[in-house]
Amino acid sequence: MKNLCDNYPATRGVRDDRDAGSSDPPAVWYAYSPDWSGKHTHNHLRHFHGVLQCDGYAGYEALFSADRKGGPLTEAACMAHARRGINDVREPSRTSAIAEEALSRIGELYAIEKEIRGLPEAERLRVRQSRSKPLLLALYDWMEEKVADASRKDRLPAAFGYLLKRKEALAYFCEDGLAEIDNNAAERALRSVCLGKKNWLFFGNDHGGDRGAMVYSLIETCKLNGINPEAYLRHILSLLPEWPANRVSELLPWNVELTTK
Repeated sequence: MKNLCDNYPATRGVRDDRDAGSSDPPAVWYAYSPDWSGKHTHNHLRHFHGVLQCDGYAGYEALFSADRKGGPLTEAACMAHARRGINDVREPSRTSAIAEEALSRIGELYAIEKEIRGLPEAERLRVRQSRSKPLLLALYDWMEEKVADASRKDRLPAAFGYLLKRKEALAYFCEDGLAEIDNNAAERALRSVCLGKKNWLFFGNDHGGDRGAMVYSLIETCKLNGINPEAYLRHILSLLPEWPANRVSELLPWNVELTTK
């Protein structure tokens, strides 16, 4: 499963299944794009198959189409984006109580996620099927009723509409114990990019963008694996001049014995 998000304009993906009890090392992957066109995301993911968790960026839609070369990906939507949309339109008005109730209901789902964090995949799925799924389906029914009764002047129905349009994809985490309720892992991976764009403003050219994405991938993967990025880079740069090309995978962050100090 891949958690994905687009911004600035770069695609980033995160693999981190530790919350599902997996021992697989987490990894972050960045891919540079010269602009916001969805074709770049399609190209970056041309060899990927499986579950893709992402926000509502329109450039992703073709990835879930039956016309996609190699077959459609399975979509898992991001509950954090849906919740944020409701929170953004919450305001002192006659709809504020409705918004508060919606956020409270979504909060119940997150409370369950906190309880099952780190449990095996099968146990997470069992709990989600027995507890989360009924809550989520009830939330959908309740939102549909509120949208039907809402005034056209209200902004809340549009926020509910974002969620209702993605009902199946938002419910995917209830059908897969390995999946997450949101793609916040990919959102967190953006922080270093946002910080960097204020400090070192330019990559120089597209080739620089590609190289920068590679460096970001290594650094953020180091962080997720508890490795000091600077120590890691110093170590592998000292080895690379004489390191066999067919053994480069041995120098990936999770294969190097360096810990954060």
